[in-house]
Amino acid sequence: MDDTFDDFVRARAGALFRYGFVLTGDPDDAADLVQEALLRLGDTWDRVIRKDDPEGYVRTIMVRQHISWWRRRRREHLMAETPDVGYTDRRFDGDAGLWAELEGLPRRQRAVLVLRYYEDLPDTEIARILGVSPGTVRSQASRALDKLRVQRQPALMEEV
Repeated sequence: MDDTFDDFVRARAGALFRYGFVLTGDPDDAADLVQEALLRLGDTWDRVIRKDDPEGYVRTIMVRQHISWWRRRRREHLMAETPDVGYTDRRFDGDAGLWAELEGLPRRQRAVLVLRYYEDLPDTEIARILGVSPGTVRSQASRALDKLRVQRQPALMEEV
C-alpha cells in the first residue's frame, strides 16, 4: 500500500461511512462494513487503481459484504432483542423525518435513493455498484419514491 491508498482512505472514509450507515442502519455495523471493505481494497489496491474506480470498487464490496452479513444474520435465532439506542448524525437533524421514512424502505431502494440524490451518482454508476442493470436502478428509484409519497400523503392531508 502506498500514499495514494492512504490519501484515498482519508478523503473518502466519511462518505463511505455514511453509505455504510445507509446500508446497515447502525453506526457500529457501518464502521465494520467500511473497515472490511477498505481491508479488501488495500489488498488489491495496485490492481484496482490501474483498472477500476476505487470508490466504485469499495462500494461494491460494501454492498456484497452487507448482503452476505444480512443472509448470515437472517439465519441466526436471537434469544433476546437488544435495545435500539439510535444514532443521530447532526448533519441530518433538519431531515430527521425524511431519514426515518428512508429507513422504512427496503435496503436496495434506500441505497438507490441515497446514491442518486445524496451522492449524486448517475444510474449507470449506481447499477455498477449494486450489481444490477440501470433499468433496475430506475424501477427501484421509482418504487421507492412512490412509497415515500404514500407515506407522506397522510401527513399532507392533516396539514390541509
